Amino acid sequence: MLTRILTAVVGLPLLLAIVLFLPPLGTACLFGAACMIAAYEMLWRTRLWRNKRAVAFTGLMAGAVVLWSWVKGCGIWDSERLWLAALGGIFLFGTALFCELLAGHGKIKVQSIAAVLFAGFLYPFLIGSLVRLRAMDGGQFYILVAFLLSMVADSGAYFVGRALGKHKLAPVISPKKTVEGAIGGALINILAMMGYTLLLNKCFGFTQVNYVYAAVYGLLGAGASIVGDLTLSVIKRQVKIKDYGNLMPGHGGILDRFDSTMMVAPLVELLLLLIPFAVK
Repeated sequence: MLTRILTAVVGLPLLLAIVLFLPPLGTACLFGAACMIAAYEMLWRTRLWRNKRAVAFTGLMAGAVVLWSWVKGCGIWDSERLWLAALGGIFLFGTALFCELLAGHGKIKVQSIAAVLFAGFLYPFLIGSLVRLRAMDGGQFYILVAFLLSMVADSGAYFVGRALGKHKLAPVISPKKTVEGAIGGALINILAMMGYTLLLNKCFGFTQVNYVYAAVYGLLGAGASIVGDLTLSVIKRQVKIKDYGNLMPGHGGILDRFDSTMMVAPLVELLLLLIPFAVK
């Protein structure tokens, strides 16, 4: 526990500085590299497919997907070029994957293919929402929402669960999670999001704010956080590992640390497009 706390004490200010001061391209490179590491974790650390070529082209695809999110978010290319780039990348990725499947048809299992598709395309596209959020006008404040909702919900659920938890939420997948913790995390998330909205209004020039929408972000963000956390926990249970990596002492690897963010970030992007809670 002490190692986990110390890592958070060092890591959170560093993450805050990176998010606030890195330009969109720097953010894309950072999370592109993170998704490449995540691809290694999903294939190699889990032993779902210990094939160096597969790890290599899956990692390259993961990084490319995040960079594509930067190009899209910044409006560098028009929709036709974006579509051509996406189609070309998916075609090359699929060709590499299918060639590996044909070459090792007697050995490669469907779980391996699923892991490649998740690590090379789905996960980086979801995490790419962070890059697309950063590219928005006022993006350094919007990207913080994704981290705020996932981290506050997780921490709130943990402490409320320890104090009041009696009913297991998912006893097989994650025995320590409780219904009371999930409810407490959601309530704390709502309060945190409303407080953040007030801060943006009073200190950072966001003149159009909606506290009801902010509460909706907090509630839905708590639910998305739980879904992301439990989803990657299921995989760990099935492959019988404790953590996906040891990159961050006490927190595990990229997939361990950004499991909740995987679902919260695209939710925030979607909600901002539909019901923005704060606009300059």
